[in-house]
Amino acid sequence: MTAPPTLLSTSSSAGCWHDLADRVLDGHALDAAEGLSILQADDVELLDLLAAGYRVRHRWCGNRMHLNFLVNARSGACGEDCGYCSQSRTSRAEITRHAMLSPDDLLAGAAQAAEFGAKTYCIVTSGRAPLEADLAAIEQVVPRIKAAHSLKVCVSPGLLTEDQAARLKQCGVDRVNHNLNTSERFYPKICTTHAYQQRLDTLAAVRRAGLEICSGGIVGLGESPEDVVELALRLGRLKVEALPVNFLIRIPGIRLEHVDCLTPRYCLKALVLFRMANPPCELRIAGGREQNLRGLQPLGLFVANSIFLGDYLTTKGQPPSADYEMIEALGFEPVLDGAR
Repeated sequence: MTAPPTLLSTSSSAGCWHDLADRVLDGHALDAAEGLSILQADDVELLDLLAAGYRVRHRWCGNRMHLNFLVNARSGACGEDCGYCSQSRTSRAEITRHAMLSPDDLLAGAAQAAEFGAKTYCIVTSGRAPLEADLAAIEQVVPRIKAAHSLKVCVSPGLLTEDQAARLKQCGVDRVNHNLNTSERFYPKICTTHAYQQRLDTLAAVRRAGLEICSGGIVGLGESPEDVVELALRLGRLKVEALPVNFLIRIPGIRLEHVDCLTPRYCLKALVLFRMANPPCELRIAGGREQNLRGLQPLGLFVANSIFLGDYLTTKGQPPSADYEMIEALGFEPVLDGAR
């Protein structure tokens, strides 16, 4: 990486990062130079950087941890060409493929989420946009989930129209996930079958429907640090309620399987960046945390306040018992009642 910009040098003291945290806590909006300095900080400053990020996390979230459980409600057979995705039409990955799960199956998944102690149940469907049958199934099952369990429901159905977003709101969905994934400049390098603006339009439709927005990105696609900063700042301006940070899982068979540009230290710096850019958000370490943070996973939770329990879409996560052990060792407390 190149030398950091003038905001902070590689010999900067802990006080410089805490000065930045002070300004963010006072309402300062992170700028591009500051964001780039975070990503390009020398590794010797990492603990000071994390300490500054923890102060921002603690102001808004205390030591609470949000636990989420994800179900891959419809898997594979996607016509989009996203280079990071094992369900893409360009992927040769060996994955399980299935049609939309039945409402009863989705309700059973919610019961498992509640059993694991999750706060949010995330229903994800593959594809460019939801099929009418998908929406109908969600409309049927969400009221049943709400009646049976104290769970927030987040759905990730792809591109949405305003009418579709309104239907999700009406049936009781709390939040819609639709990731921007990277910067607008870099986006054509990872997907050509839809435009970045269509993703922004979906987020606007979700907001107008009165739903919470869950939107984040994937770090490690071959993008530049400037692209990561641009994404973080845009999500901060959108004031997304939940922000999942994924780190590329190099699944054999995906188009980007040979991209290798991440270290655990860089991943931690990225988490600090996203926290500083959107201080009050539910910042989630999502897919790829086990493979990319490796032994430094616990340090990430000093900045992030949310994780997925169990498996991801087509890859395995560590056992929920290991996540609970990690949370307990840090002295953090799972959120069970919907509190921030």
